[in-house]
Parts: sequence; C-alpha cells; structure tokens
Amino acid sequence: MTIGEGHRLDVTAIRKDFPILETTVYGYPLVYLDNAATTQKPLVVLNAMDEYYRTINSNVHRGVHHLSQEATEACEAARGIVAEFINARYAHEVIFTRGTTESINLVAACFGKRFLKEGDSILVSGMEHHSNIVPWQMLCEERGARLQVIPIDEHGELELEGLDRMLADGVKLVAFNYVSNALGTINPAKELIAAAHRHGIPVLLDAAQAVQHMEVDVRDLDVDFLAFSSHKLYGPTGIGVLYGKEEWLNKLPPYQGGGEMIKTVTFEKTTYNDLPFKFEAGTPDMAGMIGLGAAIRYVQALGLDRIRSAEHELMEYALDTLREIDGFRLIGPVDTRHRAGVISFLVGDIHPFDMGEILDQQGIAVRTGHHCAQPVMDRYCIPGTVRASMAVYNTAAEMDRLAAGIRKAVTLLG
Repeated sequence: MTIGEGHRLDVTAIRKDFPILETTVYGYPLVYLDNAATTQKPLVVLNAMDEYYRTINSNVHRGVHHLSQEATEACEAARGIVAEFINARYAHEVIFTRGTTESINLVAACFGKRFLKEGDSILVSGMEHHSNIVPWQMLCEERGARLQVIPIDEHGELELEGLDRMLADGVKLVAFNYVSNALGTINPAKELIAAAHRHGIPVLLDAAQAVQHMEVDVRDLDVDFLAFSSHKLYGPTGIGVLYGKEEWLNKLPPYQGGGEMIKTVTFEKTTYNDLPFKFEAGTPDMAGMIGLGAAIRYVQALGLDRIRSAEHELMEYALDTLREIDGFRLIGPVDTRHRAGVISFLVGDIHPFDMGEILDQQGIAVRTGHHCAQPVMDRYCIPGTVRASMAVYNTAAEMDRLAAGIRKAVTLLG
C-alpha cells in the first residue's frame, strides 16, 4: 500500500488495493459511487479475514485450547483498535454489534426499558436515516412517550433556534446523525451534545457516515453513545460498533440473553457479566471483528486528514463539473465545508430511477430513491434523489464520466 508523499494521497496506488475496481459493467470500467451504502474492501481486510478462517478459527472467550486463545487475543486486539480509533477511555466501552442499526436498537431497547416513561420525549433530527427514527417510534409507542423532531431548512441544515425550548420539554435522550446519508450534511455534533448536556440529557450519535471521512473523538465530543458500521469503513458487512460511556453502559440492562453475557445462571436467578460482554450474547462475528480492525488500520495508515482533504477536493471538482449541466439541482448544503462524501441531486424532470438506470448502463453505480430517509424527501417535496457518494479510491476522471453519463441521460430522456 502506498499513500503518496507530503499531504496528498496516491489514489492510483490506493486503487490497486481494491480488486473489485477492476470490474467491468456492460463493457465499461466500473465507476463505483455508492460508497454511502457500502464501501469496497481492500486486500488487507480480505486477507485478514481469510487468515483467521485458515489459521485460528475457533470460538472466543470460552476455550482453554490454543486456537481459542489465539482467536480471543485477535478479537480483543480488534476491540482495542476500535477504542483507539474513536479515542474511547476504555476498551470495554466498545460493544460489537451487527451494525449501526443494531447499535441504535440496543440503546433504544435498554435505555427505554430503564428510563423512559409515559409523557417523556425522544428528540431526533429531521434528516435521520430510518434506523434512527423507527426504533424510537416503536419505543415511544410502547412507553406512551413522544417523538420530537429538530426541523431542517431548505439548505439541508438543522434549524437550531428553538433547540433549548425543545430540550426542556421532557426530553430523555437526543439521537441524531453526525453526517446525513441522504444530504451529506455535517451536523454541529459537539454543539448539539453540549446543549443536551446542559439540560442533563444523554446523546446518541449516529456516526455511520462520519468515521470514514473524518476524525471522530468520543471524548472530545463528550458523547454518551455512538454507533457506526464496519461496511461503510472499508470493512466487512455484519459487524458494527456501539460505544457507550462506562457509567451509562453499567446503568443499562442487557439487550439479549444467552451465552457469554452471564456470570452465573440458576433456575432461580442469573447474574450478568461485566462490560463489554454483558451486551454481547452468543458467538460473535470473530472474522468480522478482525476485518474491522484491519480496515481501521488501513484508514489510519492513509490518514483521515489526508482522506478528508482528498475527498473535499474531489467533491468541489465534481460539483463544479455537474453544475454546468442544464437542470442540475443540488439537494442539501451548498457550502462544501458543511458536506461530506455525498452529492445528492436531481436533473430537470428526470426521475431518479431513470437516471440511475441510464448511468448503470454506462458502468456507473449510484444510489437512487429516498435512501432510507423518506422524511427528508418529504421536506423537499421530491420522490427521491440520485446520490453519488465518494470514497478514498474515487478520481476526477470518474467524476468526468459521471457528468458525461448524466448528459447522455438528459439526451435520451430529456
């Protein structure tokens, strides 16, 4: 792996780390711009998972034999890598889950069971992914609580003027995303967390679209819970992270019952295990944990500051190119300093699905539709958008192909 010299990344060298980028689609070289849905995986991640299965495959934490001990050490090393990556105070504040969705559902279930009562409120933002809306709706329906929403303005940014009033209205927890998957908006997370804490309210931060683009420091943010997924961070699917402050995780009841999350079991009473195992019932995804650790090390070797700089430069280039297309309409923040990784757009009266199909026929993979953020689309009175989302391996030449592909779609459908 080569990262280049100075402050610039060698994208040509980086692309060689991702075998799938050699794929052709309908005779065209693949342009993969669906990274907000899932990123591609570098060889170091594929090799780390393959090595686990070939050499130390065994269940963790429970065996005295050699393979079990090696697997346990490798998985706990991965937990340490995650803790270091987000600057957690303790490794046991890192809980492995199946992904962001399960992490949010875990907090909703456990926090709600212990702390939410009839008449209370949960506060979310108007730009959330469904996975940060539906669990709270379900919880509110179950407990007789209310779901409140921070509105968004026409530029895809949060309207915060009435925030203190909302926080004073029986809110027990605030949940919002660091970066919007549908708009790319970078929210003022530290400011929002501080405002909630002034009212004594804990915060869950959905960082699924943030950790691959910029540094996320849980201690600097002072966030109480944080969730993200491996597969958007160049790691494997089926594994994710819930970070929680030790004091909060100790207050919450377990999420699931089963093996590993217990100390003792009798038919009369069960005593629960210590952190992090209290929340990790059953056999974990050992290969996934190791693959996530390898993905984080890969990103750290490149440098998140370099990644963010390269992606910002690429986004500005892409927007300058796309704005020359008649009928191009950017959805979300105009200022690229408030946007990360995503260009969400429409062109004239062309339906996003039609645009996506024409682009696909030219080997260009984008996402179309509501992006599991239907309230955002309702806010703009649109059926959906075309979303081109970038990663460290994308190039200016690919942005040119995207623009040319859109122009072809306009010619065919206009």
